[in-house]
Formats: sequence, C-alpha cells, structure tokens
Amino acid sequence: MTDHTDAPGDTVNRKILPIPQPRQTIAPSVDRVHQDPAYPVRERVTPPEGAPNVLVVLVDDMGFGASSAYGGPCRMPTADRLAAGGLSYTRFHTTAICAPTRVSLLSGRNHHSAGMGTVPEMATSSPGYDCIRPDTMATLPQILSGNGYLTGAFGKMHQTPMWEVGETGPFDRWPLNEGFDRFYGFIGAETNQFTPALIDGFTPIEPPRTPEEGYHLSEDLVDQATTWIENVSSLEPDRPWFTYLSFGACHDPLHVPESWRGRYRGEFSRGWTAQREETLARQKELGLVPQDATLPEFDPDIPDWEGMSDDERVVCARLMELYAEFAEHMDAQIGRLIDTLEGLGQLDNTLVVYMLGDNGAAAEGGIHGSANLVCNLNRVPYKVEDIVAQLDELGGPMTYPHYPAGWALAMNTPYQQSKKYASHYGGTRNGMIVHWPERITEAGVRHQWQHCVDLTPTVLEAAGIPVPDVVDGVPQAPMEGTSFADTFTDPDAEERHTTQYFEIHGSRGIYDHGWTAVTRHMSMPWSRPYRPAPPFAEDVWELYDTTSDWTQAENVAEKFPEKLEELKAKFLVEAGRYQVLPLDDRMQERFDPAAAPRPDLLGDRRSVTLRPSMHGLREGIAPDVKNTSFTITADLTVPDGGADGVLIAQGGRFSGWSLYVKDGRPVYCFNRAGERTWIRGDSAVPAGDHVVGLEVTYDGGGVGKGADVVLTVDGAACGSGRLERTIGFQFSMDETMDVGRDRGTPVTEEYAALPRDNAYRGGLKQVRIDLAERVDGPSVEERRRVVMTTH
Repeated sequence: MTDHTDAPGDTVNRKILPIPQPRQTIAPSVDRVHQDPAYPVRERVTPPEGAPNVLVVLVDDMGFGASSAYGGPCRMPTADRLAAGGLSYTRFHTTAICAPTRVSLLSGRNHHSAGMGTVPEMATSSPGYDCIRPDTMATLPQILSGNGYLTGAFGKMHQTPMWEVGETGPFDRWPLNEGFDRFYGFIGAETNQFTPALIDGFTPIEPPRTPEEGYHLSEDLVDQATTWIENVSSLEPDRPWFTYLSFGACHDPLHVPESWRGRYRGEFSRGWTAQREETLARQKELGLVPQDATLPEFDPDIPDWEGMSDDERVVCARLMELYAEFAEHMDAQIGRLIDTLEGLGQLDNTLVVYMLGDNGAAAEGGIHGSANLVCNLNRVPYKVEDIVAQLDELGGPMTYPHYPAGWALAMNTPYQQSKKYASHYGGTRNGMIVHWPERITEAGVRHQWQHCVDLTPTVLEAAGIPVPDVVDGVPQAPMEGTSFADTFTDPDAEERHTTQYFEIHGSRGIYDHGWTAVTRHMSMPWSRPYRPAPPFAEDVWELYDTTSDWTQAENVAEKFPEKLEELKAKFLVEAGRYQVLPLDDRMQERFDPAAAPRPDLLGDRRSVTLRPSMHGLREGIAPDVKNTSFTITADLTVPDGGADGVLIAQGGRFSGWSLYVKDGRPVYCFNRAGERTWIRGDSAVPAGDHVVGLEVTYDGGGVGKGADVVLTVDGAACGSGRLERTIGFQFSMDETMDVGRDRGTPVTEEYAALPRDNAYRGGLKQVRIDLAERVDGPSVEERRRVVMTTH
C-alpha cells in the first residue's frame, strides 16, 4: 500500500539489492608498483545516516487485556516503562494465529499472499496455504541486511515448512537464509521451556544448562541476544542492528522457574468474570478504550465461576497464576535487555516495538485447563482431581500445563473470541508499544487502525530505506502494508489502513472504514454439544459499527442488511486479490501430507532405516507408527560386560515411546500422555552382534486403540505384553524421534534425562522401521475435534 523514498541526501541506489557496486574503469598496470591511479578500497554498504537500531519483541499467545500496560492482571514493568516513555497503540491487529502473523509482520505482505494462510504443519498445495514464501516477497531482515544492517533472530521461528526442517533441507526458508546473520532459538509452534529443541544457526544443540541448574528458555534467549548486540556493537559501533526477539512465552506449556512460582497466589480467586470487569475499568482509566465501551456477552458454554466446585476453582486459579508468572518473568528478561541498551548508550536511538501477542489469548486448555496438554491433543480423558494431585508441581519440568479457556477469554478483554478466530477482535487485536526517544518525544496513546502487515513498511520508513524493486535478481511484489511512522510524532495522523480482510481456517471477517463484518464459522472447542462447522454458504455473518461500538458488543446485521451484504461482497474481492480462495476449513486431516496434500519427506515408503548419527526427526517427517502395526529392528554390538541405553525413542515425558536396554535386557516403554506401560525382555542380550526387535500388532477399529507387543532378540521372542490404549493423534509438538539416545525430556524416568547419559553404550549400527499398510486413521470429524482444542 505504501512506498518509500530514499532518505534525504542519500545517493545510494537502494532499489536493487544487493546494492550494485560501481564498475571499475581504471586501466590496470602490469606491475602493482606502477598502478596509477590506484584502485579505491571498495566501500561497505551502510544504512542511511541516522538509521536507528531496531528491536522487535514478540510475545506468544497474549491477549489484549493480559498485560498491566493494557489494563490486565499480569504485572509487566518493562512494558509499563516503555509505554510511559513511548506510544501505546489500541487498534493494532494480528492474523489470529502465530505463523501467519509472523510471516506478515516480517514481509509486509498479507499472510495468504505470502503463502502462510495456515501454520506449516497444515500446509496444502493451494498457493495461499502452501507455507512457501515467494522470492518475490523479500523479508524485512533481507532488506535491512542488504542495506548494511546487522541482523539477529532469537527465539521462535514458525515460518519454515515442516518438510524442510530435517537434515536434507532445503534451507532457503530457514532464518539464516531469510536475512538473519545470527539465529538461536527453535523452529515450530511451541517448545518445552526447560528442555527446548534448540537450533544454533542450522545445527540442533542441547541447552547450555539443565533445569536443575536453573535453565529457562526466556532467560537464555535474552542472554544470547544481549551477547550478540554487545559483540557487534563493540566491533562496529556505527553500524545499526536489527534484533528480532520472539519468545516461546506465553504459549503453552506454561513453564515458570521455581523462584517465580507463587508470586500471584490468591490473586485470581475472584474468577474470570470479575477479572473482565476489573480489566475494562483499568483500560478506561488508561485511555485505551472509550468510556462508554461495554463488554460483549461472555461465552455461555464457559461455566460460572461460583458454580464450580472448590477443587475446580483452585485448579483454574492456580493455572492462571502460572500464566501471569510466565508473562512477568518473560517481561523481566526484556527489562534486562533494555537496561543493557541503556548502559551501552543505545536506547535513545533504538526503535523498540513490543508486540504483546501474535494473536489473541489461547483457549486450547479447555474448561478446566490441563497439567499435560498432550491429553487434550489426543482426547485422553483426565479429571480435575488429576490436576489437584499435581498442584504443587504445576509449572515445573514434570508438567506441561495450560490454563482454562475462561481465563483466555478474560485475557482478551474487552473483546470476544480467542486465538484462531479471525472473525472477532478477541482473536486479532493485540497491544503494541513503540519506544524511540530520539523520535518519540511525547508519550501517549494512539488510536489509528493498524495491522501486523504494516510493521515492515514502518521500520523501512523509520530507517530511510525504500522498498526494493529487485532482490537477488527477483522483481518484488508491492508491499501490502502501510507505514504508521507518521503517528510517532503526530497523534492526529491520518488513518492510512482503512480496509483489511481476516481469515484463518474458515473463520473470517473484513474491516472497512470503521465497519466490521464477521463470521466465526467454527464452533468453540468446548461447546456442548459440539457443533460442526456449517458449509461456508450457510455461515451466519455479524455486523458491527466500531466507530460507536468499540468492542463489537452489538450486532447490527438486522439493522443494516445492505451494509452487511456490501461488506460480504468486499471480503470476496479482497480474498480473491490476496490468495485466500479457495477457503479450506479442514483441520486435523491437513496434518496428513497425503490428504492435505503437500510434500512429504517419506512419501509412500513403508520402510525406513535410521542412523544414530542423525539429528532428531520431528513428528511431521518421522515414520508414523500411530494407528498401525509396525516392526523395529536394531542392529547392535554388545560389548563384554553388557551395555545399556536408548536404541530409539520418540516423544518424551508427556507422551511417547522408547526401545532401550536396561540391565542388559531389552525394554519397551509406551507413554500414553503420562500413563506408562513397560514390556521387558526376560534375559540379557549376550555379548556380540545381535538384532533386537519390536513387533507391534495394532488392534484396529479406530484411533488410539490397543496393541499386542513382542520383544525379540535375533528373531526369537524374549518378552511380550499388551497396550490397552495407544496415542491416536500426536505424541508431541516439539520432541523428536531419536536414534541411539533420547533428546529433550525422557520418555521414562528409568534412564537418565540427558542424552549424553542415556545414549546406548554399545555399538549401534542402524535402526529399521517397517510400517504395515495403514487401515485405520482419524475420521474427518475426530481430526476436526482434536485440532479445535490444540495448536
């Protein structure tokens, strides 16, 4: 929507990247001694004079009404501090889910235009949903790097296609090939905060410390970002940097360091309804919403706080305490980075963009929350009493918790709906704070309408860098966002972003000059009875006039039917323009590459041989042993005296399976969302070369059914047992299939947690997995139900 001109006095042609170097016209001499004139030293590319450092901080899964800076209950002193010296934006929007927001804010194009109409785990072959950013849409770090910026990314990166996350790549959509000089973090939707699936550059690594030694990912990310900034500033103090700091917090799991747990004890005993009212009152005091703003009706399927049992209220309150502690702990780490910038004398000329959420608060925890979200993912039943039994462990390494849906809706105050629902502002409106003392001299609140697609053009304008016409020889598509840099100095700046479509998984809407037309499409996952999504043509649309109804509380569709039809038609125009069509509301079935369809690393192969030298395989590219019969054979050499350790494992503490050797005997452990079954060999494997085998015969008849298990040594049975139930949908969102060791968290506590300590101590040549032809899999409706409560 917006183009940029070069900074005044800048004579460099920045419209072509890399910036063309002038051709040398000097004639060479035979001997360097007689060279006249001498060749000039090639000048390095530098940004326009006065270009600021840029720090973009992105919080995961935080609603508009969560942080103290936006009237919420989570104390976030750094956000408060930056808001007190900067600008708080009240009408900033995201796409309603993580990866689409991230590709949009880092490219300046709408998420479907950039191919990211969904998360990479659900990619399809449709152009708007293939999760492959076109080369015609260079990223913000590519543009800044091409103009002389130093660039670093730390934390969550969820823009890489899942089939490209293995050792075979290709790596052109990994962070280091999307414009970043330095990357330290994880690729995917979520990760364990105590034992994250870390990647340094292109290489998977183990965390530098253990949970027992005090490790936490939020602290590590800021340590890494701080060190990088200090180092590059020391080497090239006049060269600006761009730092993208994207936390795993506050996405599940709600993992909080022990010293931070308990800081909010008792603060949420009033319940979610009371919290909404208190938050709205504070938002009015802060000038973030109009004085006449009202709360939309609360979801009727969420139970009344006072009507719940004592145990239910205790569990729900404790899980919300964890969320608040998680948020405050993360904010404290940002505070350390801000203090470092101030100490370096760089804070005044650093454009800080603190995005308080990549979508609305996440309601995947269900009615009462969860101590192990993998149960929700696989529809493994649990009771509130089960969470009560782990009450004192919640937030620690032995749990994988998430808070209840009622609290998520309260954290989206004053709006309705939640993450994944692109229809209403509860899913798409987030807080954003901008701090830049050299340019923003008067703190305040800004009410202009913005979208995450506007960030890239805004940063480029602030740096005096034009949108390039060509990058790496590829002509570039126009920017689809519009800069809001003029609001830095003008509170009454004209509103530039006047029309914007929204769509995620069939939930859709359109904003146009103050009006919003929306349709939720999908039922809320906790709705009772569950209501399947209707055909698109039968969706019921709502209409809101946000010039008088800030919070989308009064549906005026019946009052203005012509306006509603006008906006519905406009949505289709925008959808056609930005690759939203064809609409696709399939959910879990898109996790199957063949059904999606999309590229699949394994394809039709039913037999795969794995080596112990391989890095861990993400579940999306590993052999799928769920809902089918299979065999595993491990070729190993047992030394004199025997050897123990892991032969192959998938998943971890919260769900998975492992084939290992203990006390010389083969053991198979199946972990069904924390419920473990062990099947043990009856004798030790003798010294020498042997083949340890596992035969799993699946019952069939549906997903997550039982199986008979036989352990073998050199083809002879040495142990057997029964699994009454298995895992039907997914072992883990972040843990991997590992050969010769168990990375991440251990499937069983029978062996050591660290991979260096649980690795097989004998010789392991290879592990082969043979899959039977699959006859069972989740039905369309089963898949839909599961995904509606996860991701």
